[in-house]
Amino acid sequence: MNDRRDFLKLIGAAAAYGTLGTPVPGVTASLASTSTRFPGKRPPPSQRKFTSPAVERELARVKAKIGDPKLAWLFENCYPNTLDTTVHTGTFDGKPDTFIVTGDIDAMWLRDSSAQVWPYLPLAAHDDALRRLYRGLIHRHARCIAIDPYANAFMADSHARTNLPWAQHDDTEMKPGVAERKWEIDSLCWTIRLAHGYWKATGDRVPFDDDWRAAMRLVPRTFRTQQRKHGPGPYHFQRAAAAPTDTLALGGYGWPARPVGLIFSMFRPSDDACKYPLFVPGNAFAVVSLRQLAAMVRELFADESFARDCEALASEVEAALQQYGLMHDAQGHTFWAYEVDGYGNQLFMDDANVPSLLSLPCLGCCQRDDARYRTTRALAWSDRNPYFFSGKAAQGIGGPHEGLRMVWPMSIMIRALTSDDAGEIRQCLHWLKTTDANTGFMHEAFDQDDPSHFTRAWFAWANSLFGEMIIDLAKREPRLLKSPSDPKA
Repeated sequence: MNDRRDFLKLIGAAAAYGTLGTPVPGVTASLASTSTRFPGKRPPPSQRKFTSPAVERELARVKAKIGDPKLAWLFENCYPNTLDTTVHTGTFDGKPDTFIVTGDIDAMWLRDSSAQVWPYLPLAAHDDALRRLYRGLIHRHARCIAIDPYANAFMADSHARTNLPWAQHDDTEMKPGVAERKWEIDSLCWTIRLAHGYWKATGDRVPFDDDWRAAMRLVPRTFRTQQRKHGPGPYHFQRAAAAPTDTLALGGYGWPARPVGLIFSMFRPSDDACKYPLFVPGNAFAVVSLRQLAAMVRELFADESFARDCEALASEVEAALQQYGLMHDAQGHTFWAYEVDGYGNQLFMDDANVPSLLSLPCLGCCQRDDARYRTTRALAWSDRNPYFFSGKAAQGIGGPHEGLRMVWPMSIMIRALTSDDAGEIRQCLHWLKTTDANTGFMHEAFDQDDPSHFTRAWFAWANSLFGEMIIDLAKREPRLLKSPSDPKA
């Protein structure tokens, strides 16, 4: 077995039908019809990996505002799922250490681990346990980046070889502690987003030590190398895999692109190879992240030189995005491309994984009401996007990762998070509550006509994002949670 998709299909089938002998933590072992009682799906308190009093209070507070019993049940299961099932805490060199698995894969993705705990940030200032968790994760991220800034996933043991069956024989510079080495711009951006979010939420300076500072210096250095102004740089990757999106062309350096100031990304946040290496959402995310990093190092370390370097790179990438990342239709409307090559070739599509075109406001790349974004958003949620699917069960965006017809609930959540339209949000809530296959959790993807056909029964990022969406709506649109989420209501 050398393919991640085959591995996850095996795990998903085992979790759903009990062939592993014991159920995956936090996941129902059957697809029985939902009863009106909605029995709880959380592990017993004694079996939970991590408990936060603040999260439990927030769970009770927000759940009481939800009038739809099914929606309330999903929130109760999903919001704490990351803490219940994926968090491992300890110490390393006398500092807090936090390792967070994605769910059904026993490794930590920089992206997923950051996103999984993002919804709890507003509570950290008043919860000692949460602050220790975040400090440990920020320390862990710094150690991971120091091992290899090009890697996307890491092992719990920094001396161990990868335990991922599909990555055992990758032709790349695999180092101890690395689980997978797919170069994705957003992996480094997510770590900055979490660090900046934690700093802003708490004012805590403790985790931002010399090791963190040294790791952060690798971020703009890696980005500049991957602008490829002086050749392809050191990164290459090839894999013997059935899916062509799991490997890179031309000796492992990827398809050609012109060095125009944008950062080359060999893989998307889906872990699928880019068609054109200048990935627009990833570069937009990098602009935001570099400016956040500049603000942090200026305030925390009075490091004006490094801050200006980050800001200069952000401005260069931003200018290149404006010059090369935009497309125009026959009516003169301007919208963002998904990928470009700097030679004039542009690809319009969107993928459910974040960063995506749909998610740009969620990451601070623009406002929800930005005209260019609204045009892009409408096209992404339409037949103009080859990975937009509309079926009997729901509409949504997927991607090459799980193939055609497979809607990712994540895209529906992002649609709700970027919407100010009550009817649109209500429809999203309805789709989400009717496509969980009565498991009580969100999945990676489901068939557009048959939600009982889904991938990844235990996918903590999707569960956390669902919780984030509900909490956001409880603030912005509480009336939509008070009554059943019938799109016709």
